[in-house]
Amino acid sequence: MANLKSLAKDTAIYGMSSIVGRFLNYLLVPLYTHYMPKDSGDYGISVNVYAYTALALVFLTFGMETTMFRFANKEGEKPDTVFSTSMAVVGTLSAVFLALVFAFITPISDFLGYANHPDYLLMMASVVALDAIQAMPFSYLRFQKRPIRFAALKLLFILLNIGLNVLYFVVLGKTEVFYVFCINLWCTGIITFFFIPDLFKVKWHFDWALLKRMLGYSWPILVLGLAGVLNQCADKIIYPLVDNSHNGKVQLGVYGACVKIAMIMAMITQAFRYAYEPIVFSKAKDKNSKEYYAHAMKYFIIFTLFAFLCVIGYMDILQRIIGKEYREGIAAVPIVMAAEIMMGIYFNLSFWYKLIDKTIWGAWLSLAGCAVLVAINVIFIPRYGYMACAWGGFAGYATSMILSYFVGQKINPIQYDIKGIFRYILLAGVLFVAMLYLPQSWPNWLHIILNTGLIVIFVIEVIHKDLPLRSLPIIGKKLHK
Repeated sequence: MANLKSLAKDTAIYGMSSIVGRFLNYLLVPLYTHYMPKDSGDYGISVNVYAYTALALVFLTFGMETTMFRFANKEGEKPDTVFSTSMAVVGTLSAVFLALVFAFITPISDFLGYANHPDYLLMMASVVALDAIQAMPFSYLRFQKRPIRFAALKLLFILLNIGLNVLYFVVLGKTEVFYVFCINLWCTGIITFFFIPDLFKVKWHFDWALLKRMLGYSWPILVLGLAGVLNQCADKIIYPLVDNSHNGKVQLGVYGACVKIAMIMAMITQAFRYAYEPIVFSKAKDKNSKEYYAHAMKYFIIFTLFAFLCVIGYMDILQRIIGKEYREGIAAVPIVMAAEIMMGIYFNLSFWYKLIDKTIWGAWLSLAGCAVLVAINVIFIPRYGYMACAWGGFAGYATSMILSYFVGQKINPIQYDIKGIFRYILLAGVLFVAMLYLPQSWPNWLHIILNTGLIVIFVIEVIHKDLPLRSLPIIGKKLHK
């Protein structure tokens, strides 16, 4: 029982630090979109460059975070040696990456469309190298069960980042994307400095034989990570390559800003993942585990559909998160949110290959979805702009989700309540269309009232079919009296 309580406490701390961190970062969106003029294209530049950094980070960490956990917990392995070997891999890759970027910055910046601003790429290359190096000490803190220090350093970075952004953009009146990258580099360097005492406590030892075994374990994780990040960032990388005009950067900024509203769904999915993933593995040997997974899937879909309707229903309020100039891209939000729901479903479906130690399936399924996403973006961006990005993500996640379902049902079948799930999807679709076609001439307050009524209809259906009030912990007791 004590171990379970410790696990629950640590999971809550790690989860909250990540979710709170993402939420605080979310607050930078109104700051940037209100202070960076849309026509400058600066916000589009930040969206594009951060997409490249996300991709580079996966390469530089090389799956070593998960690999270090696996080998540090193996009997007979010395955790400090595992950490040292992992750190050597990531440190070497980061140093080579930085050396190549600095040596070839002119052709790189020309190719990526930043010939006049190679400093942007140099700063963010330094940031991603430091982030990769930090990833290993952060993972080691988790191995050592030091969640407080882990969360404190994560939140310190966020608070420093937000504080300096407010200082430069609000107080000092800066509007250039240069300061976004400069602040990020400064904050990342500060957090790296805080890890120096931890590194001195490690008994450093490099093991070539261990490295060979670790690399054999890590490369499928690398492929899976690359596929995952490409599904999230490929559209933001491809857009300027297909349309390298100034207007292309402006439109990417519009899309990147509006997509942030849809990231509410990503935060919900991540919260669910932190709570659900440990339970899945702990229940793997239970006789009724598959029944549990089926119920969890259904309730996840119900909850995300409810969140979808809430975001759409209160869009008149939520759109104020971003600057007025950027709101022309709001039409992409429902599509991106639907894609995020499918990503969450794909995550739930993914346990069939994780539980049988066939993680390579995850790589192939994710790559299939990524191929669809890339093809749609390359073909349709010239004609349809950022709406092609939204539909590309939708189609990509749909591909991975559908393939995972059918392959999983053949290899490790689970009896999902398909009929019940489709009933909720259909109801949410009808309510969404009703919200969408309310006359625009009606005042916002009337839209909100009517949309609230439509959301209540969904809630009533859930209570009637799958969540009776008597089953709830507190309300149920009162109803039984």
